[in-house]
Amino acid sequence: MSKPKVIKDYDKLSEEIQEQIKLFYPYGFDKKLIMFKNAKKKLISALPFEGEDYYYLIKMTKDEAQQIISDDDDYGEDGLLKEDALEELQERYDDVPEDVSDDDD
Repeated sequence: MSKPKVIKDYDKLSEEIQEQIKLFYPYGFDKKLIMFKNAKKKLISALPFEGEDYYYLIKMTKDEAQQIISDDDDYGEDGLLKEDALEELQERYDDVPEDVSDDDD
């Protein structure tokens, strides 16, 4: 059974989902964006994320994705999730898989 899809803006997500996204994308997510057409046939850029109950498509452009990482204190200047933030989030969300890919995609 597939999960319902939810299309949302990043800033409208709960803090819990935002933290799980950090765990899943510790290398940032500007290179992980996908394109899809919404119900009005408009092309949308989004970050895919599969949560416990929903499959999220988080609307953002590449510039917005880079700005989110830049503004987040959990990420370093290199755009990578800081080790202490990663460890803290892993303890809090031990059932969330880490992103198995690296930032060389």
